[in-house]
This record gives sequence, structure tokens and C-alpha cells, in this order.
Amino acid sequence: MITLDYRDRRPLYEQVIERFQDLMFKGVLVQDEKMPSVRSLATDLSINPNTIQRAYAELERQGFIYSIKGKGSFVADTGRMKTGRIQEWERSFDGLVEEAGQLGIGCETVVERVRRKYEKTGEPDGERGMSDDSSGKPDKTL
Repeated sequence: MITLDYRDRRPLYEQVIERFQDLMFKGVLVQDEKMPSVRSLATDLSINPNTIQRAYAELERQGFIYSIKGKGSFVADTGRMKTGRIQEWERSFDGLVEEAGQLGIGCETVVERVRRKYEKTGEPDGERGMSDDSSGKPDKTL
């Protein structure tokens, strides 16, 4: 389900958090889906269960998962969080585009750089761009 980079300087629990957030935002893990047990995930990743427990505690603190005593941990509704992250990204991107204009970097240069980055990292499946309303629905105009 997730892989860790042991050469990454960040602690393993932070990598676990990031991987699960990515899976939730991409829709691989959906609302109310049961998360792997701490013990089974620790075994699968060959790491200490306390590391997974710490990651789960942080995910729960941030509102990404919720726990039911005796049942386990489950994926929370991440729709609002995703919308908030998209809005934050849009503000950052808009600021960078404005800065590019101030530096004399033209639109085509910016667009080409974005294209190259997507070719390098891979565009999310089925996503052609986001609409301006930040609803998370694909924008068919791009």
C-alpha cells in the first residue's frame, strides 16, 4: 500500500503520514474505509509499531482518520481538507505567477515549465485541470 524511503531525512512516521494523505486525496482511500491495523502495517513495512501508532495519532489529530475503540481506525471525510489545500496551492501558484511576471518571465515559459514538471512527475489520472471554483471537479476547458 505504501512505501518508505529509508534515505529520506524525514522521520519514518512523517513519511507514513504523507503517503496516507496522498492516498486519501487521490481517492485511493475513501471515507469510512478501514485503515490497516498498526501491527499489520508495521510488519509489512518492517518498522516499529510505535512509529505507525505515532503516524496514526497525528493523522487523527489532523482530522484525516478517526478511531473506534475495539474496531480500528477509519478514513475521515477529507473533502474540506482537500478543498483547503487546493485553495492554499492556488494562492501560492498565483503569487509565483505574479512574481514570474515581475521578473519578465513570459506566460509561455511558465506554461512550458508546468508541462515539463507534469511530464516528469506524471499528471493525475483523469485530471485535466481544476475549475476556478475550487470544487475539485475537473475543468474540461483545458
